Amino acid sequence: MGKKRILYVVLAVSLILNCTFLFAGCIGSWDLSTFFEKDSKGSAQDSVTDQSGASEGADASSHMAEIEEKLGLIDEVINSYYLNDSEIDEQEMIEGLYSGYVSGLGEAYTTYYTADEYAALMESSSGEYSGIGVSVSQNLNTGVITIVNPFENGPGYEAGMRKDDILYAVEGEEVTGVDINQVVAKIKGEDGTSVNLTVYRPSTDEYIDMTVERRVVQNPTVTWEMKDDGIGYIQITEFDEVTIEQFDQAVGELSSQGAKGLIFDLRDNPGGRLDSVCQMLDRLLPEGELLVYTMDKDGNKEEYYAEDEDTLALPAIVLVNGNSASASEIFTAALQDYGVATIMGTTTFGKGIVQVILPLGDGSAVKVTQSQYYTPDGVCIHGEGVTPDIEVEADTSSENDSQLEAAIEQMEAMIQ
Repeated sequence: MGKKRILYVVLAVSLILNCTFLFAGCIGSWDLSTFFEKDSKGSAQDSVTDQSGASEGADASSHMAEIEEKLGLIDEVINSYYLNDSEIDEQEMIEGLYSGYVSGLGEAYTTYYTADEYAALMESSSGEYSGIGVSVSQNLNTGVITIVNPFENGPGYEAGMRKDDILYAVEGEEVTGVDINQVVAKIKGEDGTSVNLTVYRPSTDEYIDMTVERRVVQNPTVTWEMKDDGIGYIQITEFDEVTIEQFDQAVGELSSQGAKGLIFDLRDNPGGRLDSVCQMLDRLLPEGELLVYTMDKDGNKEEYYAEDEDTLALPAIVLVNGNSASASEIFTAALQDYGVATIMGTTTFGKGIVQVILPLGDGSAVKVTQSQYYTPDGVCIHGEGVTPDIEVEADTSSENDSQLEAAIEQMEAMIQ
C-alpha cells in the first residue's frame, strides 16, 4: 500500500508544480469572467516569460526531486507506524497537498478549492442556491465566523439561528479559522437534505445545536423601504449577480414614490463581485466617470468607467462600519470621492485587494490575490479602510439603531 500511496502523492505534487508555473506564464489567457473580464497582457509579457523558462524548469526539477524524496520518507513513516492504516483516504491526502501548498503562501485570501467547494462557491455568488439562507462574515484576525443576516422565512432563521450568532461547528467539526468559502460549501447541499450545526450565542453565553433542512433560496441582498419625510432606505448585504437587478428595482421604486434622499446601508456587508458593484455605481454616477481601477504586480492597470447616462440626482448617505469590506468599500469610496454621498458610521474594514478564481480543468480551482484596487482619487485603502465624513459609533446599550437614527437625522437636515 505504501508504494501505491507514494505514486499518488508524487503525481499530486507534480500537478501542483505544473499549475504553479502555468499561473506565472499564462495568467493573461485564463478565463477570468467569473469576477470580471480581463484582456490578455500581450506578447511583450509573453516573451519575458519565455526567456526565463529554462531556468524555471531547472529549479522546478530540483525542487520536485526534493519534495519527492521527503514525501517518500513521510509515506514510509505512515505506512510503518500509523495506527489507523485501513482508514486512510488517499484522495483526501492528495487534496490536502493542494490545499497545504497554497495555504503555505500565508495569505488569507488565496485559497485552493476542491471541485465540490468550487461548484458551491459559484452557486452562492449567483445569489440563488440550495442552503440554509444566511449571510456570514469572518474575522480574519480571529477566524471567527459570524451570522450577519439570517434571511427571514429562510431555513436557518426558522431553525432558530439569529444575527450575531457565532458559527462554531458544522457536522461536529469546529470551523473557527477555516476558510469561510470552504465552510459555506459544507453547509450547502441538495434541496431537502439536512446539515447539523452548532452556534454560540454571545448574548446568552450558550452553545446551541440545530439541524437545518436545506432549501433552494434566493439571497435577498437588497431590501428597501420609504421612511418618514420622503427618506428612502436601501440596505445592501452582499454584491452578488442578483444584487444588480434588486438594486435597480430599489432605486427605481423609491424614486417613483417621491424619495427626497437615499440612505445606502452597507454595514456588515463583506463585499462580493467587482462587476456587480461597478454596474451599481454606473446607475448612480455620470457616464465617463472612473469608478475604480486595479493594478497588478507588473504595474498593469485596469480601469472601470460608468457607461450609461443614469445619475443619482438626490442627496445620499452611505452608512458603513468595520465589517463593510471589499466591494462595499469600492462603492463607498467612489461616492465619497465624487462628493455624491456623505459617508457616516465607522471606518470600514480595509480590504483593497482583488482576487480572481482560476479553474484548474478538473473541477477544482484556486482563488488568488491578483491586484490592488484604487479609488477614483488614486487611494489604495488596503489595511486602512474608508474614513467616514461623519463618525457615528453604534450604541450597543440601546435597543434602537443609533447609527441609522443619526443617518436619518442628517438626511432630514440635508433635504430641508
